[in-house]
Amino acid sequence: MTGQILLVNGPNLNLLGTREPHIYGTETLDDVEALVTRTAADFGLSVRAVQSNHEGELIDAIHAAREDCAAILINPGGLTHTSVVLRDALSGVSLPVAEVHISNVHAREAFRRHSYVSPIAAFVIAGCGVQGYEFAVRRIAALLAD
Repeated sequence: MTGQILLVNGPNLNLLGTREPHIYGTETLDDVEALVTRTAADFGLSVRAVQSNHEGELIDAIHAAREDCAAILINPGGLTHTSVVLRDALSGVSLPVAEVHISNVHAREAFRRHSYVSPIAAFVIAGCGVQGYEFAVRRIAALLAD
């Protein structure tokens, strides 16, 4: 199988490893990107990673994915609960979308239980720590193989 996955990490995920480690763990964003890249390589897939604290930059990266990506793996961070335009960008590129959350958003504050992304995602993984990214890559590979 060949193809590329766009890995999108939203606002504040650049602080992984130091931001509330009791919730998000001690792995860094570099660790996450390395895990995704290694796992994707097992399936003959490559990864382009983007992280931004700016919604427009994420949307531009999602739009660009139409040109050379087979799927999108996204942890939208706080934009999960607030961003209709992020949802519209993901929906508009017609690629399979995997939504990942490090923490169990359903066991946290009530506002975190709503996602604008989930209704258009092929699947959602939450509460598995950074290992959820690995699970997502494996599921993406299965979807692309079908």
